[in-house]
Amino acid sequence: MNGQVGPNAITRVAEALRAHRGERVCREVFARAGLTHHLEHPPSRMVDEADVAALQAALREALGDAHAARIAREAGRLTGDYLLAHRIPRPVQWLIRALPARLGARLLLASIARHGWTFAGSGRMRVTPGNPARLEIAGCPLCRGARSAHPVCDLYAVTLERLFHRLVDPGTVVRETECEAMGAPGCRFIIAWTAERAVASYHGPGLEAG
Repeated sequence: MNGQVGPNAITRVAEALRAHRGERVCREVFARAGLTHHLEHPPSRMVDEADVAALQAALREALGDAHAARIAREAGRLTGDYLLAHRIPRPVQWLIRALPARLGARLLLASIARHGWTFAGSGRMRVTPGNPARLEIAGCPLCRGARSAHPVCDLYAVTLERLFHRLVDPGTVVRETECEAMGAPGCRFIIAWTAERAVASYHGPGLEAG
């Protein structure tokens, strides 16, 4: 049975495509994925992870890897902004910003881990705090069935980076260093922020979700 993923993986891709490539290309990509119904009736609830995988594959097939990555990165930025505006409570955001980066990052990562299924679907997420912090998804829906010489999960990398920029440290850099599309057992994201704001890094057990 397929898992379900948050609707931003569909709606923000549509938004990014329309903004940067126009309505015609947006419809062509969604038609290639067999998902035009999501344009007619944008999802507001969880979606089948197979739809997310199909849309990411259609992006790469229709636009090529470089242009698909640009759309995915913009969709990630939009997803991060949506989560800040509608999903992460204001008091929690205030608390994360008020804490030293080390502690704020740990609190944000714990929140992400608790809601890891909205990213991972039927996959499994593991989060390890520290600077750099590590987030891994085994069975990542973004690259399900894909084959590539480089990481392709830009949407999630930029979503994470946007959240950390706004809540922990504007100098945070997120990189996907391993990807299942490359044959890795899971997709690994490294999250590092500037030393000036980081206190002594925490090295403890991972926080698991999924």
